[in-house]
Amino acid sequence: MDVVQPTAAQLEAGGLGDLPIADDQDRVDLVAPPFSDPTNVTNPLFPISELHSALLNGTVDDKPFRTETTLLPDTRVIEWSPGQCVKVLVSQYVAYLDGRIEEVALDFYAQADDGSVWYFGEDVFNYDGGAVADLSGTWLAGKEGPTAMIMPATPQVGDVHRPENIPGLVFEEVAVAEAGTMVDGPRGPVEGAIVGRELHDDGSFSDKVFAPGYGEFYSAHEGDVEALALAVPTDSLEGGVPADLDAMLSGTATVFDAARSKTWSDAASTVRTIAAAWATHRDSGVPPRLTEPTDRALAALDQAVQARDQLAVQHAALDVRLAVLDLQLQYRPPAEIDLARFDLWAQQVLVDVAADDLDATSGDVATLEWIRDRIVRTVDSVVVTNIDAALAELRTAVADEDLVAAAEAASSLRDVRPDAN
Repeated sequence: MDVVQPTAAQLEAGGLGDLPIADDQDRVDLVAPPFSDPTNVTNPLFPISELHSALLNGTVDDKPFRTETTLLPDTRVIEWSPGQCVKVLVSQYVAYLDGRIEEVALDFYAQADDGSVWYFGEDVFNYDGGAVADLSGTWLAGKEGPTAMIMPATPQVGDVHRPENIPGLVFEEVAVAEAGTMVDGPRGPVEGAIVGRELHDDGSFSDKVFAPGYGEFYSAHEGDVEALALAVPTDSLEGGVPADLDAMLSGTATVFDAARSKTWSDAASTVRTIAAAWATHRDSGVPPRLTEPTDRALAALDQAVQARDQLAVQHAALDVRLAVLDLQLQYRPPAEIDLARFDLWAQQVLVDVAADDLDATSGDVATLEWIRDRIVRTVDSVVVTNIDAALAELRTAVADEDLVAAAEAASSLRDVRPDAN
């Protein structure tokens, strides 16, 4: 079926009239094949059905940037053209800038019968000060504009497609610049990657890399970098969690409690234990892009303990714990990691309440609400009800600017202690 394309007049109206867009003869996304089994997305360069959880990190505006991408247990049906409906997968993308929630997107994907993957829109939530500031970037195929190809079935050098194709709202055009390239992955070299030369709506270009078994692997634009750190099950390892990582995780809890009781010698001793365990584990082989965040978090923890700054120690201890959970993702089911992240952010509420930081607390609640959507089908229904009730109390307390009540609700949330089914 032909995919309706924006006209020259629409491109002009959207401020894109002067872009060096490709000729139609180079486009491979002008016709959408049938979608007989759309939620079985197995294209090796965009294998959303098979990627349960992925971590990317980098820098944005010279600040640490981190994302969690998770395949949700949901599907949606989208009427992308009159009378043409397709069931799509829903992938949750949560981005953190300098440790705080910055953006969430729910992305909708489906695979056509020829193996190409199509993008049917996204719901975007942009955060500022812990609250949703706007929905900029949101679009839906069949409503705002046409569906768009995000990955050809067998991309060849010179092929052109538009992952977003709505002038004035969202627009990207990608030309395959390299194919069959080797890249360095979390566990070693990965063959068969492609490099796409991406044209943005402002006329600038950037390169974006996709790798087999991973999908989106690396992108950089005007100084900002986002790169794949770890993906499961592609990077999963057997044999259980290494003892060093368990020691690091338990150590963060000890330091957190030592800061609360101000037993600084215990805190300092435990930080040294954590550092020794990290040194041993790091030497055993760690996904390269997980090394720097762990080093950074541990250095901040050591500095905070030396300064005997209670809240800084607790905040840094949670940062180290988050880094360790990222490392443990290779060894534990994603649902277990998300449950541990959920408890971590409930603890973060307590730290931010103690700091009298309403904006940060509001962001913590938002993070908890998004993680809740990942774990809702992995725990008992009664537990879900308890979680939802405590989250509702927490959200109300923050809306009322009642941080005392927020701390009580966060403590109740931690008391639920759900386990994965």
